[in-house]
Amino acid sequence: MIKIACVGIAVQDRIYYVNDIPKVNGKFVANDYKEIGGGPAATAAVAIAKLGAKVDFIGRVGDDGAGQVILSELANYGVNTSLIKVYANARSSQSAILVDKHGERLIINYPSPDLLSDTKWLDDIDFSSYDVILADVRWPEGTEYCFKKAKQLNIPTVLDADVTPQDIKPLVSLSSHAAFSEPGLLKMTAQDEVAVALKQAQKSTKGQVYVTLGDKGCLWLEEANQYWHKGFKVDVVDTTGAGDVFHGAFAFALANGYSINKVVEFACAVAALKCTKAGGRAGIPSIKQVNEFLTERQK
Repeated sequence: MIKIACVGIAVQDRIYYVNDIPKVNGKFVANDYKEIGGGPAATAAVAIAKLGAKVDFIGRVGDDGAGQVILSELANYGVNTSLIKVYANARSSQSAILVDKHGERLIINYPSPDLLSDTKWLDDIDFSSYDVILADVRWPEGTEYCFKKAKQLNIPTVLDADVTPQDIKPLVSLSSHAAFSEPGLLKMTAQDEVAVALKQAQKSTKGQVYVTLGDKGCLWLEEANQYWHKGFKVDVVDTTGAGDVFHGAFAFALANGYSINKVVEFACAVAALKCTKAGGRAGIPSIKQVNEFLTERQK
């Protein structure tokens, strides 16, 4: 069985469901509320586990109540949590999320400053056992460490290249597959047009670059040629975590030796199915459900 490492942040999400995301000050009432785990790399790890692969999450949490819930939920989904660093007397990262009636969301993340950026403890991990290493950009020091290890071991890497205060070009340059969010791509390249920005991003790495475009699908480059896979049409309930799930499914398909076109198609399908249920993880499908979905779409 393939084995994948997911490196980055784990977050406790508090999701409020409203008719519309407020655009003015005031008090508002939510229609529903959920408290679940989140974070790009952590949710990607859950997707990989639900698809049927072995997956280790490598990240940091505090020893507070939120950290305990984060660890418990990941373990319940089948993610190996033994490589997570738990900091004493520390707060875990948390997010408040508003989801409107169309499934679109607004996220306010609190990246806990109690979780140190130190990577020395990663020296004890045997990275040679992984088929693919996926990482987000929210713990850049950890991602850089793990991607350098991957390069030494000739292991493919997938970067969830989203918006973050730090310059992500050094991480993009280390990755073999940099999959950007649209805002992340435009911010890094200082461009305002996606196709131009993608070509600009390609100059930062010897690997391949991609950009996810929500329900419009995914655009990517291969040897200077541009390709596009349109998004799958589904009844959207909640888009929270869709990008994270895309990256997890991408890493899963890559580890299984799919062609790049099939990797993107598979990742788009998994992300679309996730959006059919509330929350960032409840809608993540099994491999059987994905294959049935793709077979039905090909008829």
